Amino acid sequence: MGAMSVRTQSSEQPAESAHRAGFACFVGRPNAGKSTLTNALVGQKVAITANQPQTTRHTVRGIVHRPDAQLILVDTPGLHKPRTLLGQRLNDIVRTTWAEVDVIGFCLPANEKLGPGDRFIAKELAGIKKTPKVAIVTKTDLVDSKTLAEQLIAIDQLGKELGFEWAEIVPVSAVKDQQVDLLADLLVPLLPEGPALYPEGDLTDEPEQVMIAELIREAALEGVRDELPHSIAVVVEEMLPREDRPADRPLLDIHAFVYIERPSQKGIIIGPKGARLKQVGIKSRKQIEALLGTPVFLDLHVKVAKDWQRDPRQLRKLGF
Repeated sequence: MGAMSVRTQSSEQPAESAHRAGFACFVGRPNAGKSTLTNALVGQKVAITANQPQTTRHTVRGIVHRPDAQLILVDTPGLHKPRTLLGQRLNDIVRTTWAEVDVIGFCLPANEKLGPGDRFIAKELAGIKKTPKVAIVTKTDLVDSKTLAEQLIAIDQLGKELGFEWAEIVPVSAVKDQQVDLLADLLVPLLPEGPALYPEGDLTDEPEQVMIAELIREAALEGVRDELPHSIAVVVEEMLPREDRPADRPLLDIHAFVYIERPSQKGIIIGPKGARLKQVGIKSRKQIEALLGTPVFLDLHVKVAKDWQRDPRQLRKLGF
């Protein structure tokens, strides 16, 4: 296998090394396991996991706190060939983010051969010269060791072909929690020295409203992804503590709008006699309560925002 180094256990760290802090982002095709990996590293559900491209639209940052370092995970939207204005804008955000982070982790599932999508991303990565790139082979629990070895060699070759060297190639299984700590050990030395950038308790610096909107959006998409792939946007209009509640029994009123592109989609979201929207409300309310640790009254309305994916004014309004 030549000089390729694949890490399967941590090398001894010198006892006294300076504290490091910096930013990493995970890239990869949809379903490459980026969100699951973020959650495994941070140890709490932060990014939204869904088997649908483009659900993590906002820069959700998970923060890994360690005694020796703070690793801030910036979740960029997936890079894809743009077809709409939204697609173009997402791609610009991606490239800017890649150039600004300290390390890029390229997630490649162990159970799928390298495809055109992976090459497309790898080519883009090759253009970003300064940033170290770590190849992360995800979902290793789904393959045998021979398949894994072949994938590792193919990934090593891919770097050589495009004229760059992977800083590390690391196989992990986030689901089985295998080698996730090792991955953190390998990312840390690639960060610049410096003090922690976020307070200890923070797991993400996303405004709560954005996280809540994502939870509602995920619940709304469940079961209707084929009919409404990403023509749903959610905006949390306001969050207000309910007046006249005793201090030990607070209630938070959350008013949110689910925006769809066409009137014909309204029925799909609302369901017969409003049954579906009710389910979406119940499901997302539970998750929001878990996130905020307080009882919530969720008021959901469906609105039509005509062709919002192609309209710059609507895009701005919906936070893109």
